[in-house]
Amino acid sequence: MKKTPTLPLLLSLLVALLCLYPSQGSTLNCGSSDHSSTLEVMHVYSPCSPFRSKKPLSWEQTILDVAAKDEARLLYLSSLVGRRSTVPIASGRQIVQSPTYIVRAKFGTPAQPMFLAMDTSSDTGWVPCTGCVGCSSSVFNTAKSSTYKPVGCSAPQCKQVPNPTCGGTSCSFNLTYGSAAIAATVSQDNLALAQDPVPNYSFGCIKAATGNQVPPQGILGLGRGPMSLLSQTKSLYQSTFSYCLPDFRSANFSGSLRLGPVSQPQLIKFTPLLTNPRRSSLYYVNMIGISVGRRLVNIPPSALAFDTTTGAGTIFDSGTVFTRLVQPAYIPVRDEFRRRVKAGPVSSLGGFDTCYLQPVVSPVITLHFTGFNMTLPPENFLIHSTAGSITCLAMAASPDNMNSVLNVIANMQQQNHRVLYDVPNSRVGVARESCTR
Repeated sequence: MKKTPTLPLLLSLLVALLCLYPSQGSTLNCGSSDHSSTLEVMHVYSPCSPFRSKKPLSWEQTILDVAAKDEARLLYLSSLVGRRSTVPIASGRQIVQSPTYIVRAKFGTPAQPMFLAMDTSSDTGWVPCTGCVGCSSSVFNTAKSSTYKPVGCSAPQCKQVPNPTCGGTSCSFNLTYGSAAIAATVSQDNLALAQDPVPNYSFGCIKAATGNQVPPQGILGLGRGPMSLLSQTKSLYQSTFSYCLPDFRSANFSGSLRLGPVSQPQLIKFTPLLTNPRRSSLYYVNMIGISVGRRLVNIPPSALAFDTTTGAGTIFDSGTVFTRLVQPAYIPVRDEFRRRVKAGPVSSLGGFDTCYLQPVVSPVITLHFTGFNMTLPPENFLIHSTAGSITCLAMAASPDNMNSVLNVIANMQQQNHRVLYDVPNSRVGVARESCTR
């Protein structure tokens, strides 16, 4: 019979994420380790991140907050697959997403340091700018950049934003979403990534924001659309990049984003990239099965099938935290996991429906793709309390309140792997790698 953890047990579990953070006495090195075409990747909760909450949250608050923002992220991703392949600077749901991993960048002349959220499912970049009403204090000062310029109404970029308007000669747009809204100017300026200059980079310059869910940092769009970083730097990076996301348990939460084909891993297995004409920027792959231990789970083929009409299929996404599967795929995986674990009564916590009130011995979970298998050790799919008294399977079904057709391979499951996006050759590669510096 399903039981819910009592409050004392729940509270012991709720501090688990805090135990993943280094103690205040830890030695931190927060200087930038960017070099060549490689950028340091930090978790937004990293001790070196300026966006880490000054007031530590309980484990319950953190998990429920992340899970809620994951649902907003899934809603955003689900909304993308049903649209035509438009390239907005920022949609309402893109704004409310919770960026997980951030990199340092520099805008303007002279260069101004900014933090950008790394987002593989966003086509374009944007930053909060000087005078922005409702933005954080960390803004790009356009008046201090001699190379900043707004994009004119006749420019191609203006045609790629939703509902563009022209005030004078510059291109702007406004979006409302629920109780929140933004106003932005389509702009260009020099961008510096590690040691690489990117002249005349096009992005959205946020001028006003209302609502309490607008993140303070900008976004680095790593999708495949015409306004993405990849499209704007084809001659520099050949539409190729990889990242290695560090485990939440690592001392400094530091990984890397490697831009361009140089120094990418040679011993890596690939699966073909699939293209959805309705949303060609998303990184679809063909997942053909899931195993728990050595047993291939009986999943209906339709739950994993790629469908360009509905947008169904499987994507890799850097912005979702916990892998979500459509219900016909998740339920048999969950049931096989429960059968193998045999650790007593199953409890629930927030969106996680498979929690145990004691430590567990878990089998590995393997994701099968055309061309390779991605075997996940338990640290990539289990979360547990400080005392080890409660353990949860950190995967979930798509929420009942949304019509999601996507299986999303999220960043917790990608941690300590090098994920290589080779767009010219239409393939994604994955190799196990320790991502902690």
